[in-house]
Amino acid sequence: MRPVLLLLTCLRVAVALGQPPPGYYNAASGLSGAPLKQALYTIISGHTVLANSALWDAFAACDARPDGYVWDIYSDQPGGTPAYLYSFVVDQCGTYNSEGDCFNREHTFPLSWFNSAAPMSTDVHHIHPTDAWVNQRRANWPYGTVASPTWSSTNGGKLGPCSWPGCSGTAFEPIDAYKGDLARAYFYMMTRYLPFVIAWSGPMTQGDDLAPWAESLLLDWHLGDPVSPKEVARNNAVYALQNNRNPYIDNPLWVEAIWGPNASAGEPPSSAVRMWVADGRLYTNGIAAGTSVQVSDALGRVVLTVTVTSEGGSVELPLLNGLYFATCVGEAGVVVVRFVR
Repeated sequence: MRPVLLLLTCLRVAVALGQPPPGYYNAASGLSGAPLKQALYTIISGHTVLANSALWDAFAACDARPDGYVWDIYSDQPGGTPAYLYSFVVDQCGTYNSEGDCFNREHTFPLSWFNSAAPMSTDVHHIHPTDAWVNQRRANWPYGTVASPTWSSTNGGKLGPCSWPGCSGTAFEPIDAYKGDLARAYFYMMTRYLPFVIAWSGPMTQGDDLAPWAESLLLDWHLGDPVSPKEVARNNAVYALQNNRNPYIDNPLWVEAIWGPNASAGEPPSSAVRMWVADGRLYTNGIAAGTSVQVSDALGRVVLTVTVTSEGGSVELPLLNGLYFATCVGEAGVVVVRFVR
C-alpha cells in the first residue's frame, strides 16, 4: 500500500496547488467563438506525450479514489457501493470474461476514430481506467442517450439504440454523474487537436468539429453535470504528467463561449451587422427590413423561415428545444448564428 499512499499524497498536494500557472490563459482573455478556440489550441498543444505503457502509472496518479482503489467511471456508484473495486497493478488486465474481472484503458474518444495515431492515443485527458468488459461492450460506439437498452452495466451504463435527436444507430450512455466529465473531454479533444479533427472519421464529428447532434448532446451534458472536485483534481494531476490542461474544467464558461447559444458559427462581415437569439426571439442589427432568415435544425433541415420586420427589431422563434442555425443572406453578406433553444 505504500506506493498508493504516496501517490494519494502527491495527488492531494496537486489539488492544493493545482491551479493554472499565472498567465497560462492570458492569450485567451476576452475572446469567444473561433478565435477563443484557436487561442486555447495554441496554449494546450505541444504537450508532453506519454508512452502507451506509461498509462498504467498515469492512472495511479490521476484516478485513485480517496480509499486508494481505482476510480472506474463505468462501475462507480456515487453515494453508494460499487459491485466491485479494483486495485492498481494487481487487477490490471489480462484476460477477462465478464464484468468485474479486471480494468484496462478506455479511450473515451475511441482509437478507431483517429486511426490509433499519436499523440491522441496516449492523451490522458480522455483516457480512463475502466472495467474491461464494460469497455468492450461500449466498443467504439458513440455516446448518446439510450431509452431502451439492450444491455446495462452494474452501475447503470446503457447500450442500445440512440434516442438523442439526430443520433442514429447504437450508442452508449454513461451514468449522469460522469456525463459532464466526458463532455468536457470531448470539447478538449476538439480543441487540442483542432487541425487534425477534419481527418477523423468518428460518428460524433463532422468536418473540423463536432457533429451538430453531438454538439447539442455534449452541451446538454456539460450544463447538466457541472465540474466536480474529482475532475479538478484529475486535471491537476494530468497537467503534472503532460504539461497541459483541459481549459473547460478550469473555465467551464468557455464551452458556451465556443459552442453555446451565444457563440457565433461565422464571423459577421461587419461589426454593424449582428444577429443573435435570446428568450425565444431573433434579434438583428444592421439587417434591412424584409430580409428573410432561415432556421435549420441539427440535421441541416430548414424548419422555419422568418422575415426581419424592421432594422434593429426582433422576431419570435416558435421552436422546440434543440440546436439550431439561423442563416441570413443579405447585402452585407452571409451571417450565421448557432443557438440552443
